[in-house]
Amino acid sequence: MVGRVVLFEVKKSDVKLGETTVKVDNITVRGENGIEKVKGVSFDIKEGEVLGIAGVEGNGQTELIEALAGLAKIESGTYSVAGESLENKTPKFIKEKGLSHIPENRHKRATIDDFTIEENMALGLQDKYSKGALMDYPVIEKNTKDNMEKYDIRPLDGKIKFGGLSGGNQQKVVVARELERENKFIIAAQPTRGVDIGAIEMIHNTILNEKTKKKAILLVSAELSEIMALSDRIAVMYSGKIVGVLDRKDATMEKLGILMAGGKLDD
Repeated sequence: MVGRVVLFEVKKSDVKLGETTVKVDNITVRGENGIEKVKGVSFDIKEGEVLGIAGVEGNGQTELIEALAGLAKIESGTYSVAGESLENKTPKFIKEKGLSHIPENRHKRATIDDFTIEENMALGLQDKYSKGALMDYPVIEKNTKDNMEKYDIRPLDGKIKFGGLSGGNQQKVVVARELERENKFIIAAQPTRGVDIGAIEMIHNTILNEKTKKKAILLVSAELSEIMALSDRIAVMYSGKIVGVLDRKDATMEKLGILMAGGKLDD
């Protein structure tokens, strides 16, 4: 399908964890209907660590992600990255303080189908590419070409409309744009949903490569195999709460399944 050998198992490099980068303490978030969807969630993520969030979809994961990205209001609790308080700051401010966000719905939160690849690569980075009152299109063109080569985005033509790309190549555009910006904290939400096996392999390896750069990474996925493959610790969300946190070495599909169903593990 992709014209080359695909490795289904990812290999993690040993990464010594650093200082705590992300701190989330007892945050509460309401959904669009006003119902409390995130109920006193707390966790932290260290430099070089991947914290996976597992759970059946609809248990508060979306609202949690959007609150951390500045897209939803945090009703109570605190949230900081590298010591900077970020609760209820604007998405622009949060990104400037070090967040890269791969959203669970790229069409709703990250891209515009009728824009070219180059234009989508510059979304949210207008300050970086501004030249006085104008955009520096030659720099955008060069950086887009470099990113397309690095992330194997095909065809290699930044003038193509984003909506004309395959799902895998669309997702690689988002991954390239978000991970090539300055960041300390990466949220990867459903990062391989609806993409081909070649793109899955590339995205998984890219996330693990960011881990070696001492980034703090929050991985939210409905795919337990993905959570198990990439995470250092796994937190399970059920009914808006984190009901258990397991070290990867202690996690099994059975244990995660029990927690995801609202059960408790035996001592």
